[in-house]
Amino acid sequence: MNKKLLNLSALCAVGVLALSACSSSASSDSKDSAGGKNSGPVTIKFVAADYGDSAANSSTGYWGDVVKGFQAANPDIKVDLQVVNWNDIDKQVKTMIQSGNVPDVLQTGGYADKVTDKLLYPASDVLSPATQSNLIDTFAKAGQVGGTQYGIPFVSSARAFFYNKALFAQAGITAAPQTWDDIKADAAAIKAKVPGVTPYALPLGPEEAQGESMIWELGNGGGYQDASGKYTLNSQANIDTFSWLKTNLVDPGLTYANPATTDRKTAFADFGAGKVGMLNGHPSLIQKAKDGKVDYAAVPIPGKTGPLKSTLGVADWMMAFNKNGHKDQIKKFLDYAYKTENTLKFDELYNLMPVTKDTLTTMSADPKHADLKPFFSLLPSATFYPLGDTSWDAVSAEIKKSGGTAVAGDPAKVLGDLQKKAEAAAADK
Repeated sequence: MNKKLLNLSALCAVGVLALSACSSSASSDSKDSAGGKNSGPVTIKFVAADYGDSAANSSTGYWGDVVKGFQAANPDIKVDLQVVNWNDIDKQVKTMIQSGNVPDVLQTGGYADKVTDKLLYPASDVLSPATQSNLIDTFAKAGQVGGTQYGIPFVSSARAFFYNKALFAQAGITAAPQTWDDIKADAAAIKAKVPGVTPYALPLGPEEAQGESMIWELGNGGGYQDASGKYTLNSQANIDTFSWLKTNLVDPGLTYANPATTDRKTAFADFGAGKVGMLNGHPSLIQKAKDGKVDYAAVPIPGKTGPLKSTLGVADWMMAFNKNGHKDQIKKFLDYAYKTENTLKFDELYNLMPVTKDTLTTMSADPKHADLKPFFSLLPSATFYPLGDTSWDAVSAEIKKSGGTAVAGDPAKVLGDLQKKAEAAAADK
């Protein structure tokens, strides 16, 4: 879950570790992790994304406290901390890897490309059984490539359906929509009785077309891949989904004039200003609604025949690199970082959703998080993008470029073109 949210074979050969232990030029860190004589504390390098939007709430403060506590409990391990803003972290990490200055632990938005390059430890190598089993199952599974977990979920988000209760009342609507037909009827009522308002915000622009598209596809039994991992962008279910949107929402003028150029940030801003009747949103929309004094409700997302049983889930990821051979030290650090008090503090600091069972239980029981209750119930059954497929980044980029045009032109043609590009990307991975 990059900052938008809340987007994360045995790789360490024994021979490599043994070689580093025997090399006369090996560092003291490598000697220690390989079982050689310990000549001082081992230093592990940790690079993390900054979730703050100012110096006051920079993640540097949070991670600084975690590192301080960890080092006090583990004086034989030092942590070299580097917090990087979201705009630069992927580029900087790429440069680190290319120059051989590989971090031991990285927290950012994606992990699959590092698995392709055989850079990561399996999660089971760097997490204790207690820590690994504490991860919410759906998120742990989303961190797998080829059945092995490499991506360790760090924070999460899920999607729910938001509606403006005041606008619904003005339009004479007395209940939240349950189905697509309900959305259509409610949108038509809002258009007729509340002029100057966008009845349903459909953001299919380049910011996050892949997210809004997947939510609607899930509502019709569709999605991006089948059970075997084959891309199904132009499945009949997906074509029917976009045809329904075009015919029932876009053509009648019940959403934005051009959804393909409308980003989610625009939809969120309009909802916070009281100018949108309903939309799909993540937890950050709660504060925006509060700031705008919008009387809202959040409920499960309507599907074609009823509320979705599984909504879209998004996560950011932690991962451990194998180059430096610091498996044991990494495990100690990650077990400490994933303690309940640490994960809870981070989630509350940035109003994000948990990825661990104990933190989910704690937050769910706390009245101060009552606004997040609809999302808490959705997390355990969330559905994810095909994050473990190393071609997904390329496919996602193509969906962002042109996926939204499916509600303006011929859905079968648009999705067919995307399917060809997805198959080409899969063939090249």
